[in-house]
Amino acid sequence: MSIDPRRLLGLAFASADLLVELRDGQVRLALGAAQRIMGRSETALMGVAWSSLFHPDDRPLMDAVLASADDGLRRGPLVLRLADDETRHVGVILRALPENEGRISCAITVAQASVPALKPGELQPRESFDDIAKGLFEAARVTGMELELAMIEFAGLGAMRDGLSPSEAAELDVRVAGAVRAESHGGSAATRLSQDRFALVRSRDDRPENMLKRLSEIVRTEASAHVVPLDNAASPARALRALRYALDDFLREGLKDGPPANLTEAMNRSVKRTLAQAGALSAVVSQRRFSLAFQPVVALSTGQAHHHEALMRFEDGASPFAMIRMAEEFDLIEELDKAVVEQVIKRLANDSDRKLKLAANISGRTIGSDNFVDQVDRLLARYDEAKGRLIFEITETSAIDDLARANQNIEALRSMGSMVCLDDFGAGSASFAYLQQLSLDIVKIDGRYVRELADNSRDGAIVRRLVQLCRDLKIRTVAEMVETPEVEDIVRNAGVDFAQGWLYGKAAEKPLPALRPTTPVRAMARRAGASESWG
Repeated sequence: MSIDPRRLLGLAFASADLLVELRDGQVRLALGAAQRIMGRSETALMGVAWSSLFHPDDRPLMDAVLASADDGLRRGPLVLRLADDETRHVGVILRALPENEGRISCAITVAQASVPALKPGELQPRESFDDIAKGLFEAARVTGMELELAMIEFAGLGAMRDGLSPSEAAELDVRVAGAVRAESHGGSAATRLSQDRFALVRSRDDRPENMLKRLSEIVRTEASAHVVPLDNAASPARALRALRYALDDFLREGLKDGPPANLTEAMNRSVKRTLAQAGALSAVVSQRRFSLAFQPVVALSTGQAHHHEALMRFEDGASPFAMIRMAEEFDLIEELDKAVVEQVIKRLANDSDRKLKLAANISGRTIGSDNFVDQVDRLLARYDEAKGRLIFEITETSAIDDLARANQNIEALRSMGSMVCLDDFGAGSASFAYLQQLSLDIVKIDGRYVRELADNSRDGAIVRRLVQLCRDLKIRTVAEMVETPEVEDIVRNAGVDFAQGWLYGKAAEKPLPALRPTTPVRAMARRAGASESWG
């Protein structure tokens, strides 16, 4: 067979196990280990629609890349799941070379998934984006890979979406997420900061103007950005800290200032603003200028609200996540946690029926403080009516440095009649170490494993294993982000004890009964030391 040398040049632009050429979205040529990588022979790939070879949830990402692959620039690598076997992943790099009659060349290799899978229209949560960025910083320091942070704003995107029907808005979300992910490293290093603002980390091998042109064309509204080169000489921890400051500043201020020369300058800008905010946050804490909202946590054994989680709400509508992280950065988190626990205990003491049970979130840094435990002891001595009705949820926004001291404090809280829960289990790398070394009563399974259970058998298997592990340890479990009856049935059948999510009610100004009674299931045994009043 005679092949035009320009076609071979297009296929040889990257080292790969499989080289594929596309035209009009279909495979026209395949050379290499097709059977091993794609599960199909070279012949079987011929004429197949390229996007159909990938998992349906990954097709919008591939479609977005194909739609903008006519600029002669390299796109990718993207990590995608195969349609025939979602457990198998491939890395794909694409390029459309000039004078190649519209053909697109693809280099495909076997790849490993490094981040949780996303549904169409989804981007990484902010916390996950930070973790992915840190991993890229570490890799760049070793390999010399050049990266940059792009902070992107789409003019009027939120207002545009508000004017659409639900189906049109969903289609827009898919288009936006696909376009933004297509510009990011690996197709996953991107997050939504607000309705109009996004951030992504990408390779520094393309002019920002090209990226903005592609985004504007696909999303169909003007995109603008500050693109900041990342310094490989900085430690990953420092780079991540700078990135967080830069994104917080972008979220608050937008693109009104000129673009910073580098991430350090972006951080310095943010620090100046943040120092003023730190003073304001200190005043918020000391003056208790926040309120609490309450979301029911349903016991699947009774179908009723077992307790309510107390969630912070700030007067100016500031994001609790951003405020909590700022409190941790400026060593205000313990004082903030003390203020919240004080309000929760007072609410319990004022409950005339003595039936209300509330959960207060505390940082992993706070649980290591003896001073915090002493204050809880004093508060419960003063408000004796609250004893036996208070749960502490330890969040993983900050790592627990001293597990032995933390467990000593957990045991002290349990001796006061409280229960202790580990929040977002599975979200952090230290989760299993915590489970092994901390005396926990409850584990709350990270919502990313729960929300899509009806459509993801792998997440279902993970949840069942986590529940069984907790049962063996006499630890009860909560499934958060339960939003549909189908997911409720799955977590019930998996043996989960409690459920939380919009299916039962959103956070409200006062504790309300669960919206949806559930079918009872048999309760599990309790861990030794748990208060009998908890039921």
